[in-house]
Amino acid sequence: MTRLRPSGPLDWTFEIALILKGLDGVLEIVGGVLLLAISKDQLTSWAVTLTQHELSEDPNDFIANHLLTAAGHLSGGSQMFAAFYLLAHGVVKVVLVAAVLKDKLWAYPWMIAFLLAFIVYQCYLMVVNPTVGIALLTVFDVFMVWLTYREYGKRRLLRPAVA
Repeated sequence: MTRLRPSGPLDWTFEIALILKGLDGVLEIVGGVLLLAISKDQLTSWAVTLTQHELSEDPNDFIANHLLTAAGHLSGGSQMFAAFYLLAHGVVKVVLVAAVLKDKLWAYPWMIAFLLAFIVYQCYLMVVNPTVGIALLTVFDVFMVWLTYREYGKRRLLRPAVA
């Protein structure tokens, strides 16, 4: 069965959110590969270079200070964990998004399951270290689960019954 064209606002929202998830997965893969390939000293040097101008204008810049702090606290073990986490997370997203875009019915429940697993982890992160970014990501992922469930229901009804 070929993929149906989006017909309403929620269909379009699902398509756009799905594509954004796929692009996010690609960026996570790139980030994971970079973390594996670049030393901690090089990462710290890049963080200093990237934030230098902004901090000269505003020494209290929230993002620049957090980037520098994160780079400074990165250990070898945490760098490896972050790299493998990003790679695994990114590959899962890209594979599932590609399968959903190809209208593979098996991918919808897997997408929902993995999103729910990530939501649980993000909730843990919000308890340990609450941030607006994690909260927004969690809300987006909950919305994405609902959209995926809705789309899965529509797709299942459109499948011809196997004799």
